[in-house]
Amino acid sequence: MDATPFLGRWDVTIARPGKPFPTWFEIEQGPDGLRGRLVGEVGSARPIERFELRPEGLFFALKPQYEPRSNDLEFLLQTDGDGLKGTFLDNDGATVPWTAKRAPDFAGRSVEAWGEPIDLIADGLDAWEARWPEAPFRWTVRDGQLVNEGVGTDLVTRQRFGDFRLVAEYSYPEGSNSGIYLRGRYEMQILDDAGGGNGVGNSGAIYGFLAPSKNAANPAGKWQRAEIELVGRTVTIVLNGETVIDRAEIPGITGGALDSDEAEPGPLFLQGDHGPVTFRTLLLTPAR
Repeated sequence: MDATPFLGRWDVTIARPGKPFPTWFEIEQGPDGLRGRLVGEVGSARPIERFELRPEGLFFALKPQYEPRSNDLEFLLQTDGDGLKGTFLDNDGATVPWTAKRAPDFAGRSVEAWGEPIDLIADGLDAWEARWPEAPFRWTVRDGQLVNEGVGTDLVTRQRFGDFRLVAEYSYPEGSNSGIYLRGRYEMQILDDAGGGNGVGNSGAIYGFLAPSKNAANPAGKWQRAEIELVGRTVTIVLNGETVIDRAEIPGITGGALDSDEAEPGPLFLQGDHGPVTFRTLLLTPAR
């Protein structure tokens, strides 16, 4: 069997009964065979460890990262017109189906003009909804600031956006962790790590994919200012006056994304399931 139809970047939806979820994988032809990486239901992009071309399709497997399981993640891939389909061995050992379409190519995409800024805090919580209505709701608006007081649900804008610029000013207590998901798919990491590293899990990173050029975070308790521009999958991030990511392409979605439909507009969402955070500014300017 020829592996060529499976090469590329793929936006995947796994049809777990009652709780479908998005993932993403990339497969390339390397000098010594196939290679690739996967973003699972949670966590970061990690290498695919084993490939096998079988009569029924392409099989690959890798070890779990944060998934609640001890067995490998196993995928069987088959062509399906312009897309892919297949099966996945879930955390409980059940075999579940999935479908995938090629990730969109945003090469050459640009913005001719920007629209009017939208203050996402001005209307309080009316502009937002809980990601998980069954989870604790820790979000309040106090003195014109959007506050997450503890571990609970993520907060998602009701409005959806394509290309945009965002100014976010936020603070967090010692030891906290949060994030801003751009279009609900790509997380800019918020973390109490001032003076620490500048890897793909540190402040200002696009989690799991793009590392900041330096750690520009202020200490916990101080205000942080992030200026973000997202056009297609090309992102620039200025954190506290330092350009830490400069017009870099985000390969794919972050674990925990709302969906994998990268060609479509998406909401902003604020991570609330990791720790407290306060936003005093969330000013989004959409492309016109």
